[in-house]
Amino acid sequence: MSSFILNHRRHEIPRESEQCTTKARKHWAWKKAVPYLLKEQRLLFILLGIALTSAFFLLQPQYRFRSSSGGKSEHLPLSERHDISYYKELSSSDSFGGYENAYDSWSAFGKQQQQQHIRHMSTGAKIPLGLKRKALRVVVTGGAGFVGSHLVDKLIARGDSVIVVDNFFTGRKENVMHHLGNPRFELIRHDVVEPLLLEVDQIYHLACPASPVHYKFNPVKTIISSSFHACLLTTNVVGTLNMLGLAKRVGARFLLTSTSEVYGDPLQHPQKEEYWGNVNPIGVRSCYDEGKRTAETLAMDYHRGELVNVRIARIFNTYGPRMCIDDGRVVSNFVAQALRKEPMTIYGDGNQTRSFQYVSDLVNGLMRLMESEHVGPFNLGNPGEFTMLELAEIVKEVIDPDAKIEFRENTEDDPHKRKPDISKAKDLLGWEPKIALRDGLPRMVSDFQKRLFGDHKEKLSVAD
Repeated sequence: MSSFILNHRRHEIPRESEQCTTKARKHWAWKKAVPYLLKEQRLLFILLGIALTSAFFLLQPQYRFRSSSGGKSEHLPLSERHDISYYKELSSSDSFGGYENAYDSWSAFGKQQQQQHIRHMSTGAKIPLGLKRKALRVVVTGGAGFVGSHLVDKLIARGDSVIVVDNFFTGRKENVMHHLGNPRFELIRHDVVEPLLLEVDQIYHLACPASPVHYKFNPVKTIISSSFHACLLTTNVVGTLNMLGLAKRVGARFLLTSTSEVYGDPLQHPQKEEYWGNVNPIGVRSCYDEGKRTAETLAMDYHRGELVNVRIARIFNTYGPRMCIDDGRVVSNFVAQALRKEPMTIYGDGNQTRSFQYVSDLVNGLMRLMESEHVGPFNLGNPGEFTMLELAEIVKEVIDPDAKIEFRENTEDDPHKRKPDISKAKDLLGWEPKIALRDGLPRMVSDFQKRLFGDHKEKLSVAD
């Protein structure tokens, strides 16, 4: 064999020996390791890096479960979520089926992992002292209404970004006009019976006509807003189902505002959350009563079957500024009639009872529930109980001692007694109402006076 080979220039060069020479292994000298770490403060910087990394994950709990989320996007921060099911919804020929089947391909392992960590996935987690609370992106359906607008005020004051979704069937733009210049406020004219695609952290679902005048005027609309009518709307995504689908898609926490009407004409007094109610399913009030009962069913089914993080509040009679003046509810009726010098109308003998909470107490309860780790349902109401005759006398004391009372035939299915047992909310949420009826009623009267007579006086002064 030749001892020369040709290189790329065709020149002969000596052939290297084919015998492989093994290099001696270098054994790490442990005696040198310690001085190496101590030299130039290397050990100090290593420990400092470990401490900073640990602190980051302790203070940012939403990053902890990224590796064990089973592929679901709700475990990621809002800015990094991958909108997986959005494309599935658009590609589905049936919008109802699109929401229902959006995550059918998820593995059982992923759901099991999420269930193990769901208690940690709270947007309302406690914030360590000295750190500023993370601002949330919140949607409030029915946010231009009576209760919704007060909730929006509180959320904006807390520093959150709020999206109000309202079709203005009972809501009023005037209730949220003062936020229009705020960059953290958005107003969308939209009906919840139509699909809505947003990226949010929390959903307060308040959209539904709540007063007898409104839900009796359009009973089908009331059913649609709260749930769905199987015979007429089998292929449409509506109301609560729509919002639950949104919560499922983006991993948002969902709060349903249900009602004490789910108890119907109760046989238990006061009413506890465990009571199933006594409701006439075909009465004139059933569009509202059964609609809310169905909405609760949907919320719990999504919670159990799809692991949506839901909260359910059962709201008792609420009063305060921004109530619709002629909505048929007893407090607004009495106040408006007394201010107009009209007889206050009592249906029946006036011995039926109700419990009245001021709107700010309710808003505090809703926010406490949303930030808690409890699903509910929770009764949110004031346990102070008044007959209609007693309420009329209080209104007379506040507005006009000479106001008259007029009795009329009672309405169909009118509950005889209504009083919440709020012991569960006290124990688990640390919530109870603070404002008594005699303290809150004058604030409502002042608001009604401005809305009933303020514009009229301005027009008269202009005409003069």
